Amino acid sequence: MPEKMMTGYRWCSVLDRIRRTGMVWLICIMAVICLCSCGIGSERAQRGDTLYVIHAGSLSLPVKHLSEAFREENPEVTILSEAWGSKAGARRVIDLETRADVFMSADYRVIENMLIPEHASWHIPFATNELSIVYTHRSRHADQISTENWMDILMRDDVKYGRSNPDMDPCGVRSVLSIKLAEKKYGRDGFAARLLDKDQDNIRPKETDLIALLESGQVDYIFLYRSVAVQHGLLYLELSDSLNLGNFDLNPWYEKVSIETLGTRPGERIVEFGEAMVYALTIPHKSEYPELARQFVSFVLHPEKGQQILKSLGQDPVRWSGQCYRDILMQPE
Repeated sequence: MPEKMMTGYRWCSVLDRIRRTGMVWLICIMAVICLCSCGIGSERAQRGDTLYVIHAGSLSLPVKHLSEAFREENPEVTILSEAWGSKAGARRVIDLETRADVFMSADYRVIENMLIPEHASWHIPFATNELSIVYTHRSRHADQISTENWMDILMRDDVKYGRSNPDMDPCGVRSVLSIKLAEKKYGRDGFAARLLDKDQDNIRPKETDLIALLESGQVDYIFLYRSVAVQHGLLYLELSDSLNLGNFDLNPWYEKVSIETLGTRPGERIVEFGEAMVYALTIPHKSEYPELARQFVSFVLHPEKGQQILKSLGQDPVRWSGQCYRDILMQPE
């Protein structure tokens, strides 16, 4: 799978927002990561250190592999991890009683909207993904579903489908956005409202919770990231780039749809527009081992270490657009 390059006006505007909101720590952390990647400052972690990682559910298997590989280089380190829908995970970071040294989100906007500036200072993109429709051989009409008829099949009375909760999980947000894009692309007025109103008892807190429903036969299809389908050996229907939210060049098209979700304050609602997927990570302010956390972040971003692990698990790495990044760095603070 080819590496995804974040180009175009949309990602430049994201970087510009990072600069404008005063997150100069991004530059500092990138410098630290570059030094660590080059072998400078790569001292072993202190004996007995424990790293707490809170991550998106779709990163469960990648974090397991990343942790194992990192511990091969740092055997004294213990890594404990929790999987949540990214928004629920961010609330865990905000919770004063919860330890968190690294937070890995399926959507950079979760960090930007919920954690910065009170609970974190920066975020760094590290991967992307694509949305797909996942099923098994036992799913009703599994031998018929295609990119041309999935909308009709999911609407059938004998078919059950599942998706995650948009208020807790970016995959739930992206599922709704993809359904709305399908309505717009094919001119099927009212389709999105009808499908979103269907099977609401099959909505779960995070996308990986849906796998049990699928494998038990409670649902026939689920909206899920391609990488998770690959990791679990599930069948999946590849949606076109215009619907899968995986092509950065199509951000102007993706932005034509939106969804309202819960904000960080009681009763607050925010509007989220369609955008190509960008996973991001950060080190929360409350990290008890920030130096160890930086070593782990450096490992995740290393092109021959963490990025190769992600790629082997169906998770496309992300490269910065060089010119766009230079342009941001050259601007005065």
